[in-house]
Amino acid sequence: MYLAVLLRLGNTIEQLGQAGLINGALLPFGAATCISLIVMRTYRTSWRHASTADLLTIFYTVSLAVLIYLPLSFITTRLYLIPRSSIVLAWMVLFLLMGGSRVAYRLFREGRLFFSRHSMLAGQVPILIVGGGSDAELLLRSLDGSSEYYPVGILDDGAQGAWLRGVPILGAVRSVEEVIASFGDSETKPRKLVVASRTLQSSVLDELVGVSNRHGLTIARVSDPKVLRPGVHEAADLQPISVEDLLGRPQIILDPAPVGGLLEGKRVLVTGAGGSIGSEIVRQVCAVGPQAVCLIDASEFNLYSIDAEMAERWPSLPRLSRVVDIRSRTSLHRCFAGFRPDIVFHAAALKHVPLVEGNPLEGIWTNVIGSRNVCDAAALSRSQAVVLISSDKAVNPTNVMGATKRCAEGYCQALALSSDAEALGTRFVSVRFGNVLGSTGSVVPLFERQIKMGGPVTVTHPDIERFFMTIREAVQLVLQASALGVSERAMIGRVFVLDMGQPVRISDLAQQMIKLAGLRPGKDIVIRYTGLREGEKLFEELFHSSESIQGTSVPRVNVASPRTQALAEFNAALDEMEHACNQACPDTALRVLRSLVPEYGPSSC
Repeated sequence: MYLAVLLRLGNTIEQLGQAGLINGALLPFGAATCISLIVMRTYRTSWRHASTADLLTIFYTVSLAVLIYLPLSFITTRLYLIPRSSIVLAWMVLFLLMGGSRVAYRLFREGRLFFSRHSMLAGQVPILIVGGGSDAELLLRSLDGSSEYYPVGILDDGAQGAWLRGVPILGAVRSVEEVIASFGDSETKPRKLVVASRTLQSSVLDELVGVSNRHGLTIARVSDPKVLRPGVHEAADLQPISVEDLLGRPQIILDPAPVGGLLEGKRVLVTGAGGSIGSEIVRQVCAVGPQAVCLIDASEFNLYSIDAEMAERWPSLPRLSRVVDIRSRTSLHRCFAGFRPDIVFHAAALKHVPLVEGNPLEGIWTNVIGSRNVCDAAALSRSQAVVLISSDKAVNPTNVMGATKRCAEGYCQALALSSDAEALGTRFVSVRFGNVLGSTGSVVPLFERQIKMGGPVTVTHPDIERFFMTIREAVQLVLQASALGVSERAMIGRVFVLDMGQPVRISDLAQQMIKLAGLRPGKDIVIRYTGLREGEKLFEELFHSSESIQGTSVPRVNVASPRTQALAEFNAALDEMEHACNQACPDTALRVLRSLVPEYGPSSC
């Protein structure tokens, strides 16, 4: 206030007199400012992290101080002792002092007070940032002088020649090799590529991996700031480029309302809850807010693992964990009768093609008879819906695993179209999709283990292709398809099929993983082709040629209409199949399986 009056009156300020200046301006304005600071709690903000949000708070604080001062001064002096324009000047001076001091302190801490960045400190790693805009700015904001990383430049296709928070934009993304070469052998030559953009195509990421390997750089990407991870401090959180990034799956934002309507406040049971798919279903179901969850698995250790995770992440959510083999009808029915689930996700299955091929009775018993047990138990307990997790290997199957999955789909269809299901009010939904990255039996953990051992990396055939999807992405779409199958009567008796995008050559996947490890395919790590295994196909299919395919209201979820069979005929065949399993007669069980899945043609491998 004193500065404001001085700016207004200049040398004539002495005419006010000391008493008039203090009583009419300084004391009331000081009191008003103290009240405003206490109300707005401005003094609690961090100067080191001053931002535009803090400046807005200061704006409100200063404005409130003036609004408090005006009636206070009017009551005491009628606003006669000082020029009224000095009040406006006081607002400006106070805002500049409070805001300017904070901004100057932050610039000083970041080494940018005098419009120049601090030099790279000893021990800091020079990095080249790929991608500009808000993603790069968030990264640069976290890289202060105490960070272990020092950004030497940015690659951005849209703003070449410009500067972002004191860091030059050196060129386009695809000019990465020229930019790296321009540093020569200086100490600021990048030693790490950091991908800040989350919209780069998989081909560009693959090229960046190759560049980093050729120049001896490591490569990482900034984690998504919207994903919260416990224990991660405020500094830049850099994650290695993953196989999922190179696959380039577009991330679709799905409406959470249908899944919430299906699961919120419901009693949910998950079979195979300890497996890769089952455990992710448990996580996403628990995040919605069910009334209670029941976990079923035949593996004690897998069940213990997911139960312990639930206890840590959702301690207040009621849960039951039961070691139950779905082939045991009695144990399964007892569990269902006690828990009485509203929604059942059936993920328990034997899925490894060569193992099921070598143990056909076990595969039939678990995947077919076990699935029938689950569906029947859910119907008897009057569950609202049963969701069967199926596989793309169910289409034109050449192996026992695929044939058993198609048989389970057929039983769910027969139940869904039967009068019994209509009377009980239970919906039966089948969701079919391909391989998921990182699941048990996936090639990704196998390749990782082989690379750590120094190779060779084994691939069955140079041309073998598979559909891939991340586990999280697959389960999100499964839940969306489930909500759609339960809510729409037109979907009864049909099979939902997830759009897996383009198939991936396994040999290309192996080469990418070797490059991600900083090694050279064919030199550091050899890729060895072992030949197709029994029951294995070169190409997987998501649809049978006779199935009619339609899109749905959910992106990347389609619906197929496979042939159906009467429930009575199906049950009679399954009774014979179960008897063959009990009597250890694989020939009889396989004969019945072929009668139910006539397109099943074992491969000659």
